[in-house]
Amino acid sequence: METHELLNRLEAIVDEAKTAIMATVDSAGCTHMRWMTPAVLKHRPGAIFAFSAPDAPKVEQVHAAGCAEWMFQTRDLRQIINVAGPARVLDNPALKSELMEVLGPRLIVFWKANLNADEFVVIETVIEEAILFEPMKGTRQTVRFD
Repeated sequence: METHELLNRLEAIVDEAKTAIMATVDSAGCTHMRWMTPAVLKHRPGAIFAFSAPDAPKVEQVHAAGCAEWMFQTRDLRQIINVAGPARVLDNPALKSELMEVLGPRLIVFWKANLNADEFVVIETVIEEAILFEPMKGTRQTVRFD
């Protein structure tokens, strides 16, 4: 499978499911997972973006470990994509504005959990490797990104 094919499937899953699980590692090496609202941007292929409060534990974990893994799945679990790569925290006004257009309607839980937040940052994960698992077909394909 080519990288563009994997990215097309990933985008379709994100559009359908609207959420994914993000895993990070803290400074002690412990893994933490949480539901997030991700986005993929057509003009920035090969990356996953999500909003976070600047003081959230996951921001500290991204700073500490510099990597993240995501799990995306269709509602019927026919396709599951795990994505891993380096992650970083960005505070770029243009990117935040662009993501707000894409993610704004999906962020109900984010705003409820961060009632007093007037600031937010973006977590970017650059895809180094993706694994497409199709349980009903019994297939698993690994795609490496350059």
